[in-house]
Amino acid sequence: MGFRHLDGLAAALALSVIAAPSIAGEIGNPRGVVELFTSQGCSSCPPADELFAEMAGKGDIVALAYHVDYWDYLGWRDTLAKPENTARQRDYMRTFGSRSVYTPQAVINGTTHVNGSDRAAIETALASGKADAQGLPVPITAKRLGDSLVIEVGEGKTGEKAHVVLVYYNPVTPIAIAEGENRGRTVSYWNAVTDMQTAGVWHAKAARFEMPMSEVTKRGAGGCAVLLQSVGKDDTPGPILGAAAIEYPSGL
Repeated sequence: MGFRHLDGLAAALALSVIAAPSIAGEIGNPRGVVELFTSQGCSSCPPADELFAEMAGKGDIVALAYHVDYWDYLGWRDTLAKPENTARQRDYMRTFGSRSVYTPQAVINGTTHVNGSDRAAIETALASGKADAQGLPVPITAKRLGDSLVIEVGEGKTGEKAHVVLVYYNPVTPIAIAEGENRGRTVSYWNAVTDMQTAGVWHAKAARFEMPMSEVTKRGAGGCAVLLQSVGKDDTPGPILGAAAIEYPSGL
């Protein structure tokens, strides 16, 4: 099966690498944010998962993998999928004015989407954001200080407003797929999103946010990304203005 696409009607019906430990540390001043929407049940996704693993392993982007559940009916229930991930993808499609969702899909900086296995398209989108200074213009740091995760957000343009969103994820997780289109494959999935929450609202002024580290590690054993993301009038996700991440070994 090639590029997997789900149109509005099919969606309604469907809905009724690389194995290595994560390196502890902070990802600051990243080239951009890559959000991959993927599924263990989609045969066109493993090449995208492998590319995503390679890019995430370099540590110069904030890389987040959202496993969706709408291909579960094909014979394998994605063990990392969450309905909230599917909802986020659908919200992005509303932002982009699209009537359908697909996998593998990579959303870059909340502003554009491309085939998640297309290395050139992803790199072009990342480079474009850097070149026009619109990629991630607001500086963010995320550091562990004692028992807290401390987030510091810089200043922005007058009148700007955005949500400070925390996205928690797993460490590298190998999955043996027993059924469905990827039957017999074992794939190592990087940075699979486990939970999200809004920590606060930013109003273009320098701000500091603090979270208990115990709460952070409980929600995601691999790490936590911080996205400064604008929100549309209908609560759809908009451009990501800044990002950072903190990764930690299991058992921290």
